[in-house]
Amino acid sequence: HERLVGSEMCIRDRLIIYEVIIMASKNTVYLTEEGLKDLKAELDNLINVRRPENIQSIKEARSLGDLSENADYDAAKNEQAQIEGRIKTIEKMLENVTVINDIPKDIVGLGSTVAIKYIDDDDEDEYKIVGSQEADPFESKISNESPIAKALLNHKVGDVVTVESPNGNLSLIHISE
Repeated sequence: HERLVGSEMCIRDRLIIYEVIIMASKNTVYLTEEGLKDLKAELDNLINVRRPENIQSIKEARSLGDLSENADYDAAKNEQAQIEGRIKTIEKMLENVTVINDIPKDIVGLGSTVAIKYIDDDDEDEYKIVGSQEADPFESKISNESPIAKALLNHKVGDVVTVESPNGNLSLIHISE
């Protein structure tokens, strides 16, 4: 088990500090109403379910004796660091949240659901543009910071947009209804 030694920190402490620094450097967190509800539910679960379960795990591991070679204790303390780090992260996010309410109807913006057609291969996809914290490509939710969303923002149905991918390829996309 690592402890603070001179200028070195244990992995748990670095994880918590790193997450807090990342969140402090980002100001606005864009979420839909559903995303806000999910985030609050996660925070409630962490505080009222996972934290008490973890405290009990630490107590049980502590009762086993020598902490210097107690893997259960180390695992429980690592889990505690992850739980507390996530709680801090969510609380910081909630302090800086902007709920996406006014979804533009005539142009593509945050909260818009957009059907796009790739001109070079006739594939068609539909995406909802959300804040980066809520993005989930498996649910067709893309971050407003992604290359496709950046290219689509402030355009309207019928526009043809060029998207540069990370590998340098260009795709022409037609925005459809």
